[in-house]
Amino acid sequence: MTGDITFAEELLLLALDDEKGSFVEMPSMSLEYALAGAILMDLAFHNRIDTDLEMLDVVDNTPTGDKILDTVLSKLVSHQKNAKCWVQEIACNYQNLKEVLLQRLVDRGILKLEQHKILWVFSTRRYPVIDNTRETEVRTRIHHIILTDEIPDPRDVVIISLIQACDLVDELFQSDERKQAYKRIVQLSKMDLIGQAVNKAVNDLNEIVASTVSSVTAVSPMRV
Repeated sequence: MTGDITFAEELLLLALDDEKGSFVEMPSMSLEYALAGAILMDLAFHNRIDTDLEMLDVVDNTPTGDKILDTVLSKLVSHQKNAKCWVQEIACNYQNLKEVLLQRLVDRGILKLEQHKILWVFSTRRYPVIDNTRETEVRTRIHHIILTDEIPDPRDVVIISLIQACDLVDELFQSDERKQAYKRIVQLSKMDLIGQAVNKAVNDLNEIVASTVSSVTAVSPMRV
């Protein structure tokens, strides 16, 4: 495994408000599901897994050298499931996944950890950006690809699919760019089969969460 940034780390950088050091507003569980999808995407890029819209298969169980990827890979070897099942399982069962990924970015010198006390009792963490070189490069590259006819490379297709999956389009594009951006993103997301499978899985799970939240809200008694 090289020292290059992973898809999950790249996605976290895009989802963080650089100044506040907290995540931008997203639908419940969207980021968790998208991070799980990003891990599967990284494994695919390492030629460890392959998938169609029905089933995900391990084609090489050799460790990558990345602790997160190898932990997930060991789980994939033990059972055969589709991408949707694995996205849900990784998102719900990989303990403290966001915190582990954030700490890796701190260790790389990209973020810094700040801890604050609320009412002198409750502790909260923030992760302001120290070095935004990588994030700026990603944002600039994605912005250019989406708003032009340039053909993206495979890594760009993956991160574009993940941006769509966790509803970050409005965060990355101005209001007058969004109509074009949404149309182009839908087009580009169809270029990669594993990206399609993961994106569909994330979208399906997001719809389930949204439906559950709506149902709970609808039956909750009014407080007076």
